[in-house]
Amino acid sequence: MSPFEFIFSLFGLLLGFSLVEVLGGLARALAVLLRPVEQRPAGFRLGWLTPLFALFVLLDLVSFWGAAWFARDVLSVRPGTLFGGLFFAGAYYLCAHLVFPPDIDAAGDLDRHYRRIHRTVLPGLLALLLLQLGFYAATPTLAPALTQPRPLIFTGVLIALMIAAIIVRSPRWSAVLLVALVVRYLVVLI
Repeated sequence: MSPFEFIFSLFGLLLGFSLVEVLGGLARALAVLLRPVEQRPAGFRLGWLTPLFALFVLLDLVSFWGAAWFARDVLSVRPGTLFGGLFFAGAYYLCAHLVFPPDIDAAGDLDRHYRRIHRTVLPGLLALLLLQLGFYAATPTLAPALTQPRPLIFTGVLIALMIAAIIVRSPRWSAVLLVALVVRYLVVLI
């Protein structure tokens, strides 16, 4: 077993739980939506913001998985690496856990839920991104990747969109920014 395999066996599990949190929340919301209208909780509305946010968080989680793979050759089994990875994966889990309300039946309008939690979750994800960039910058073999035009532009766009999504109050602009965040990830994958 390589050092990366050893380290990532724990953090991959935690990141997997994060994916399950978001997908499970989406499944619970869709299950409520698929009930006959008379059996849905009063005031339930799926809306666009929470599902778009869930899609963004899923893409962000998968991108971190890829970033960990990119850094695999510099990761060694040390307490700093283990606790740093635990912090990172744990923070992702906490953010993912908040994307959907714990009790979908009592949640009402999921767009309102997004407006309640986005100023907690998005800054958390932004902080994780900045920590990841700091790690890359401090690691001589990874730092050159930060100066390449394509990653530099796409990372700048990601940071700008995340900050805008934290600040904006309009539901319409929130939806536009969430779509832009999702599209940005899809363009990066191409």
